[in-house]
Amino acid sequence: MGFVTAEHRALLGKPGRRQTAANPVSRESLRRLTQGAMELDPMLWDDEIAAGTRYGQVVAAPLFPLHAFTRAAGAPDPLDKLAADPDWDGSDGGGIRGLAPLDLPLRRILNGGTRARFFRLARIGDAISTQSRYVQIEDREGRSGPMVVVSIETDYRNQDDELLMRVRSTFIWR
Repeated sequence: MGFVTAEHRALLGKPGRRQTAANPVSRESLRRLTQGAMELDPMLWDDEIAAGTRYGQVVAAPLFPLHAFTRAAGAPDPLDKLAADPDWDGSDGGGIRGLAPLDLPLRRILNGGTRARFFRLARIGDAISTQSRYVQIEDREGRSGPMVVVSIETDYRNQDDELLMRVRSTFIWR
């Protein structure tokens, strides 16, 4: 007896809601990420050096699109929910990255790994959008009992719809 239903399988491959970062890539956002990550490559911040690279200008670090989705000024803090519900785990029923939540009786969600493929580096002024889709929802049996393995593929694109990166994240519901 598995947990995955026909309704779950019907979600496979269907794109979720497209989401766009509140702010375009800026010199300040690149500075903050490179300093926070202690990234020393001057191509990521020095115009003169970057002009001599194959990119011809300052570009973002490859994983920058993951960090582009900061809260807009004046937007409510999502962690305020903890004040009303100290047991809240942040999952909001499993809805991830603009996708429909999965109604599963399993409550523990474990990280099953992440893979990323890079196609193009973001540049100052890019408006980064994401769109995700479920690519795997299947029952499995492990040593500790039944589980559901869920994989989500997320595309990160710029305002010209150019693919920057594709990330595949796997979650294990137990």
